[in-house]
Amino acid sequence: MTEASPRKTSQKKPLRKDAASNRVLIVEAAKRVFSEHGFSATLHDVAKEAGVGVGTVYRRFANKQELMQEIYEEQIEELLGILHTALAFENSWECLVHYLENATRIQVRDRGMAQIFSGQDMSSEVFASSKNRIAPLVNQVIERGIQDGVVRADAQGTDLIFIQVGLIDIARLVGSNRAEHKPDTSELYRRYLWLALESLRKHRPTDLPLPVPALTTEETHLIFSHHD
Repeated sequence: MTEASPRKTSQKKPLRKDAASNRVLIVEAAKRVFSEHGFSATLHDVAKEAGVGVGTVYRRFANKQELMQEIYEEQIEELLGILHTALAFENSWECLVHYLENATRIQVRDRGMAQIFSGQDMSSEVFASSKNRIAPLVNQVIERGIQDGVVRADAQGTDLIFIQVGLIDIARLVGSNRAEHKPDTSELYRRYLWLALESLRKHRPTDLPLPVPALTTEETHLIFSHHD
């Protein structure tokens, strides 16, 4: 009886310690660059932020799409973590609030993630795969609220997605304001988040206070008049 030959493996060879360190450095730099500038940023921008030559970036990632996909996977995991934490709440209204507040917060914070979440700059296959992982959990968030009688019966999981898209646009609009004496608008989107949440509630026992005051007419005029 002959000894079986060793089975070949398709696993990649582990990176050398310095190469692995460079890869982590590049990914973290790319997160910062894409977070601030979105995916119009280049691999040269990433290399500069990481403090390495662009050739080093290309040795670790064949192109920008490959780097984006690695970041995308990490961000999907972050979003899934928020969803699983939300669904662990016994109170279905707290579940909805936790998901919508935290999912919106990370997209407002990270311009690149907002682009990814809306399907920009990602292949249709990758986007469809993430949708299949996220959408069922988002639907669970809204369905629990409906079943418990705290969310209006005609609400849909997709409503939460479009609410986030609108809130991100609000945050981007007020964040681009360059008026010399502009008001602090970094948290203004949360006012409209809570107005959106209240519109989803089936029975509103009272008008709950909003977390951020409205801008005055003059402040709003400054926002729009200085918007590019």
